[in-house]
Amino acid sequence: MRIRILPAAIFVMLAAMGAALHAQAPTTKLSVIVKTQGGHPIDRASVVIRCMDRKLTKLGKHDCPEYELRTNEEGTARIPPIPQGKIRIQVIAKGYQTYGKDLEIKEDEKTVEVTLNPPQQQYSAHQ
Repeated sequence: MRIRILPAAIFVMLAAMGAALHAQAPTTKLSVIVKTQGGHPIDRASVVIRCMDRKLTKLGKHDCPEYELRTNEEGTARIPPIPQGKIRIQVIAKGYQTYGKDLEIKEDEKTVEVTLNPPQQQYSAHQ
């Protein structure tokens, strides 16, 4: 009877150890909403997300890949769940100034609202 119980106990212990090894850090479902100063959504804006606390996993891959997405007609880009921590958001859209900001994300879900400014007037140093 003990011989049958022992292999089952070992199996349960190994399964628990495997689950602990594969436990992941908390993640955040991130949405970025891009609008004009007038509050209108900006379609097809490029949204780049970089994790600032990237680490290599045992398999030699980063635990947080870089994401580059486009906003939809509502001006929204939804990023797959990413590890919580420091991130950098960059937004690029034709006809607007480039936006960039570093944030610390700690929530299960977060929405970041970005307002893009029109381009600055250019001046010439030559007369």
